[in-house]
Amino acid sequence: MDKLSLPLRHLVRTAPNPRPDNGPLDGPQPCGPRPIDTRPAPEQTMARLTGRRWESRIAPPSMDKTFPNALAALHDVKDGATIMAGGFGLCGNPQDCIAALHSMGVRNLTIISNNCGTDTQGLGILLAAGQVRKMISSYVGENKTFERLYLSGELEVELCPQGTLAERIRCGGAGIPAFFTPTGFGTVRGEGRETRRFVDRFGRERDCILEYALYADFAIIKAHRGDRFGNLVFRKTARNFNAIMATAARVTIAEVEELVEPGQIDPDAVHTPGIYVHRIFQGSGRPKPIEQRTVRPRPGPLRGDGPTESRGE
Repeated sequence: MDKLSLPLRHLVRTAPNPRPDNGPLDGPQPCGPRPIDTRPAPEQTMARLTGRRWESRIAPPSMDKTFPNALAALHDVKDGATIMAGGFGLCGNPQDCIAALHSMGVRNLTIISNNCGTDTQGLGILLAAGQVRKMISSYVGENKTFERLYLSGELEVELCPQGTLAERIRCGGAGIPAFFTPTGFGTVRGEGRETRRFVDRFGRERDCILEYALYADFAIIKAHRGDRFGNLVFRKTARNFNAIMATAARVTIAEVEELVEPGQIDPDAVHTPGIYVHRIFQGSGRPKPIEQRTVRPRPGPLRGDGPTESRGE
């Protein structure tokens, strides 16, 4: 039987099999069972003709993405990895993930995060342990360890304007390799970068610099609720960088305060769809630290003729 005599429904080809044990293949796979036919199986015929392996179907992967804890979810993080870490200050930090990385002892990490925690909280724990080689950040003013390591040459730092940092991450998730922005033109940020002049929406000519998208091997993010399929809901300002980082990493690991069953989250309430999340686990309920606690005396009864202190002003 020659190749052209086979019905088209049989001619669904997979990639060459690189596995000596004839295990599963990567690449496109035909769906559904092969139609009943009395002629020789196309797997046998086409294997002789092309030297390639043919398969009739492949089992769908499981959609349950749950892991028991942070250590299990981060099991394949190696030295030298690039990691995006959600959070703004100490709000929305994946605390269990940070603690797990610290206990694993992985080193030479490149961390992409808005800031680097404080000396004793958040990503500052990894800094103090000497596990971070490079930081790509926007604001680092609350961490004395960061200052010491940078001035001593032990830490490589790339400071990036906050809006530009957010857009670089968003572009990484959207598949946009680079973009032009006027932010940073004429400053140290723009030195050595490609520049172009554009007309903005107000008709003004603006000089812009080229910025490149950011990608990571892993993204560790924090959400308020999530289901076993990876759909996430963030709570108020704790969303910050978490949502966009979920889209820009090879593996996204979500730490949630409440893990629920599929269907328990209203589809209209989902902030990050599960397609972006590869692993999810319920956090251990660590206390939420406050970076700067600011309080004032309780106001007294409001009186129009009283001192401002009585009105809490």
